[in-house]
Amino acid sequence: MPVAACPHDVRYHLRTRVAELPHIDEHAAWIDAEPDLVWRALGKVVAANSPPRARPFGRLLGVRPLERSGDPLSVGSTILGFRTARVQPEAELALEGEHRFSRYALIFRIHPASGGGSSLRAETRAEFPKARGRVYKALVIGTRGHVVVVRRLLRSVKVRAERSQAGARPVDGSGIHA
Repeated sequence: MPVAACPHDVRYHLRTRVAELPHIDEHAAWIDAEPDLVWRALGKVVAANSPPRARPFGRLLGVRPLERSGDPLSVGSTILGFRTARVQPEAELALEGEHRFSRYALIFRIHPASGGGSSLRAETRAEFPKARGRVYKALVIGTRGHVVVVRRLLRSVKVRAERSQAGARPVDGSGIHA
C-alpha cells in the first residue's frame, strides 16, 4: 500500500521533512495482537495523549500545531504538538511538530510477527537549534524523560490492543478465551 504524501496545509506547515531530522532513539514493544488491532489502539492512544488541559503548557512552549483536528490516523490531522505527516494503515504513522526549542517527529511502525502478534516501534527524530535548543534537549532527552513518555505510550498501545485481541478470540464453553 503506498504511503500517503504530506499535503501543504495553510494552517500549519513544518519547515523540515521528517526524514531530514536527526535520529534520537527508537523503542519497541512486542504486542500479542494483530496489526489491525495495534493500529486502532495506536490511534486511540495518540488521540488520548492530547488532553485540553495540556494546552497551556503547549502555548508556553509555542507548540505548533496547538489545536486538535481530525483523526490522528489521517494525514493532515493535528493533536497538541503534532501533525500527522504520513500514514500507511496498519504499518506506519509519522507525526511531526515543532516549538520554540525543537523540530521533531515521532514515527510508529507496526510489523506483523510470524506466528501472530505484532512488533510496534517508535522512532524519535529531532533537532534542537541554538543554545536554548541544546538546553531543552538536555532537560528532555538527557534526563531520560522522553524515554519514559515513549515507553508509556508503547505500553498503553500494548494493553489496549491486547485487550481488543482477547475480546476478538473465540470463547469455548468454559468462558476461557481460546
